[in-house]
Amino acid sequence: MIFLADFSVIRPDWGLLFWTTIIFLLFWGLMSKLAFKPIANSLKERNGDIKDALQSADRAREEMANLKAKNEELLIEAREERAKMLREAKDMQDEIIADAKTRAQKEYTKKVESALQEINNRKMEMLIDVKNQSGLMALDIAEKVIKKELKGNSEHESYVSELLKEIKIG
Repeated sequence: MIFLADFSVIRPDWGLLFWTTIIFLLFWGLMSKLAFKPIANSLKERNGDIKDALQSADRAREEMANLKAKNEELLIEAREERAKMLREAKDMQDEIIADAKTRAQKEYTKKVESALQEINNRKMEMLIDVKNQSGLMALDIAEKVIKKELKGNSEHESYVSELLKEIKIG
C-alpha cells in the first residue's frame, strides 16, 4: 500500500515549515560566517580602493593643473626673456651701427681735412714755384733789358746802388 500523505504545495505542513526554517537559518548562519563577511570585507576593500584611486586621481589632476600653470608661467617668462634679449640685441646693433657711423664720419672728416691740407700745401708749393719762376724770368728779362740799356760798368753800379737803397727803405 502506498501511503499517500495529504501533501499540498499550497498548504505546507507544520513540520515541513519547521525543518525548512531550521535548515534556512543554519544555511544563513553558515553563509554569513563563510561568505557574507568575506564578501562584505571585499566590498569594503574595493570601496576603499576606489576612494583611494579617486583621491589619487584628484591629486594627480591638481598636480597636472599646477604643472600646467607652472609651464605657462615658464613659457611667459621665456617669451619675456626672449623679447628682452631681442631688444638688447637690437639696441646693441643700433649702438654698433651708430658707433661705426661716427667712426666713419670722423675718418671721412680726417681724410677730407688731410686732403684739403695736402691741396693747400701743393697750392702753396705751386704758388711759390710760380713766384720763383716768374721772379727768375723777371730777373732774366731785367738783366737783358739792363744790359741793353746800360752800356758801361759805372752805370750798372749806380743803378744797383739805387735799387739797394729802395729795398732798404721799403
